[in-house]
Amino acid sequence: MSPSSLYLWLAVGLTGIWALSALFEFFRSPLRRIPGPFLARFTRLWLLKQVYFGTYPKTSVELHRKYGPIVRIAPNEYSIDDPIAAKKIYGCGSSFIKSPWDHASGSPVNPLPNIFAEPNPHVHAQERRKITAAYSMTNLVQLEPFIDQCTAVLDDRLEEFARSGASIDVGHWMQCLAFDVIGKMTVGKRFGFLDTGDDIQGIMSPISKYLVYCANVGIFPEWHRSLYRHQMKSKSISGLAHIREFARAHLEDKRAHNKPGLQDLEGATVNISEDFITRFLRVQAQDPNKITNADISSICTMNIGAGSDTTSISLTSIMVNLIKHPRVLEKLRGEIREHEARGELSEPVKFSEANKLPYLQSVLKEGLRMHPATGLSLGRVVPPEGATLAGQYFPQGIVVGINAWVAHANTKVFGHDAHVFRPERWLDDPELVKERDSYFMTVS
Repeated sequence: MSPSSLYLWLAVGLTGIWALSALFEFFRSPLRRIPGPFLARFTRLWLLKQVYFGTYPKTSVELHRKYGPIVRIAPNEYSIDDPIAAKKIYGCGSSFIKSPWDHASGSPVNPLPNIFAEPNPHVHAQERRKITAAYSMTNLVQLEPFIDQCTAVLDDRLEEFARSGASIDVGHWMQCLAFDVIGKMTVGKRFGFLDTGDDIQGIMSPISKYLVYCANVGIFPEWHRSLYRHQMKSKSISGLAHIREFARAHLEDKRAHNKPGLQDLEGATVNISEDFITRFLRVQAQDPNKITNADISSICTMNIGAGSDTTSISLTSIMVNLIKHPRVLEKLRGEIREHEARGELSEPVKFSEANKLPYLQSVLKEGLRMHPATGLSLGRVVPPEGATLAGQYFPQGIVVGINAWVAHANTKVFGHDAHVFRPERWLDDPELVKERDSYFMTVS
């Protein structure tokens, strides 16, 4: 037998073994009657195809319309559409841990603390405690002047475009705004994206590649180590490595800039408009055991790598929907003019003032509802005791999750016109709004 024939028969044999194993697992599963795409019963390749081609968000909405609140999306993974289940899976104190999908967001070779990917709830809680105070709403509001500086630059750019009559890519400029705001809030300076619209140090493409990598490889996390090592050996720097290098350079520049005054950080009075890294350096100066250099590096990388994309998607959705719906835009302008006439708005408008504009708040929430920043199910592993979700019992180890696109399209919660951009739904009966808030699963 020739070597080529041997390899062919070997491939056929392995495929046969895999097929028999998949069939055996399917027919012995107590969840075999849960509906879903045929291929999803036996392989994760169906899910990989949907995610790779970017069709999963809309496909998952269609599948839930067809099959109901529970849909199989992989042999061991199920998509849920149920507000009560959402509280069980993601609520405070939940015993559901993050699925292996999250592993692909970190480096398997040189890992840094990663609060996003950490599956252990105790370790996650420890890491979260290090940064909770800095990310509290009280502290975030103190950074409002940083955001105002960036939006002032964006206003200048938009006025220039308006005068010239040029068309613009709203998504690109919202990402420029997000990057500069994150730079100002994280390391105390704008990165400069809004000045010309240029991709500073070519960071936008690596972030996009990194997120695509995470989304796809997360479906087969067992591939992550090998694929990551292959990327590192290639001449082109990987998405995650590029983001880390970008963050490291700005972090080192921040350290060098602060170096003469680092000794003064210990016991000094906190500046209310102080960026994240300065706050963390202050904590470190007071007690090096509270936060490490690796923690600070991870925070910087996380802000830059994860914050810009979700923020820009959310801003773009709001802007585009306002442009597409002139009735809503005019009604919003009317509310703003009314409050301006009463002297209730500053220039620029403060966060506390904006919170008192009910229609503005409804527009913001509806924009986030219509186009959630993440299009994947947020997978969680069923705990040892099992769980009953949407009337179905799931045994230990099964992965379940809710896709925000599916949740926000739920007509029982958001009304028969859930597919329509209608901010007024957030001004309905308070009990209805409360129910909608409980199933509002946006990330921005």
